[in-house]
Amino acid sequence: MRHGLVLFTSDRGITPTGAAKAGEYLGFDTFYVPEHTHIPVRRDAAHPTTGDSSLPDDRYLRTLDPWVTLAAIAAVTSKIRLATAVALPVESDCITLAKTIATLDHLSGGRVTLGAGFGWNTDELGDHGVPPSMRRTVLREYLEAMEALWTQEEAAYDGDYVSFGPSWAYPKPAQAHIPVIIGAGGTEKTFNWIVKSADGWLTTPYETEIDDQVAQLQKLWHEAGRDGEPEVVALGGKPDPARIEHLERIGVTECVYGLPDKPEQEVLAYLERLAGKLGLR
Repeated sequence: MRHGLVLFTSDRGITPTGAAKAGEYLGFDTFYVPEHTHIPVRRDAAHPTTGDSSLPDDRYLRTLDPWVTLAAIAAVTSKIRLATAVALPVESDCITLAKTIATLDHLSGGRVTLGAGFGWNTDELGDHGVPPSMRRTVLREYLEAMEALWTQEEAAYDGDYVSFGPSWAYPKPAQAHIPVIIGAGGTEKTFNWIVKSADGWLTTPYETEIDDQVAQLQKLWHEAGRDGEPEVVALGGKPDPARIEHLERIGVTECVYGLPDKPEQEVLAYLERLAGKLGLR
C-alpha cells in the first residue's frame, strides 16, 4: 500500500514545496495538487457535495497552477511522485499541456502521475469553450493526443476537438507511459470510461464504502482484456490500520490524506503525527 498527501493549494498557509519536502522525508509516496483556472461568480453547476452553487471551501477560488507548483516541488525533492487530484486537461491547449507534462516528467526523472477529472464545474469548462455535454469525449481526445505526442517520433491526431498533422514534439517523458487516473464518482459509466482510456480510479472524498465499486471496476477491467489490475487511489478517510488493511485487500493501491492550508509549523506537526500512525519513517 502506498501513502499519498494532497494539499488543496492556495496562496496562504504552508507552501507546497515545504509540505512536499516534509512528506518525502517522512516516507510518503505521492504529493497531489488540484486545479481550477478560475471560478465563475455566477454558476449553474452544482458542487457535488453541496448540491447547489455554493462551495464547501473558499480555496476553490485560490488554487495555484498545478504544473508550476509541481515543478517547484520537483526542484526540492528527489523521490516523491508528482500528481494532480485532479487536473482539468481540457481547460488548457492540448499540445502545450503535453509539452508541459513531458517536460516536468523529463526534469523530475519520471515522477509524474496525471490525475484528471471530467469537470463538475461546467460553467468553468464553458469559459474554456468546452461543451459540458461533451466533456468526456474532449478529455478522451486530449489523453489520446497527448499520448501520441509523448510516444511517437512523428505524432499526429485527428479528432473532433483536437487535430494536428505529423509533428515533432520533445522532450519525451522519462516514463514509457505516464499513469492516468480519473477522479470521478464511482459509477459504471465512469468505470467503462476508465477501462477504455485510463489506468485507474481516484475516488471522490465523499465515497468511503467502496468495496462494491472496486469489484465492479476490476470486473469490467478484466472483461475488457486489460492486463494486471487497475490502480485505485482512495482519497480521504482516517489512517486506521484496520481500514487500510481492508482497502489493500480489496484492491486499493494508495491511500491519500488531505493537508490543511494552515501555518507551516501546524502542518508539519500534523504530518509527523500522520506518519507515525501509518508506521512511516
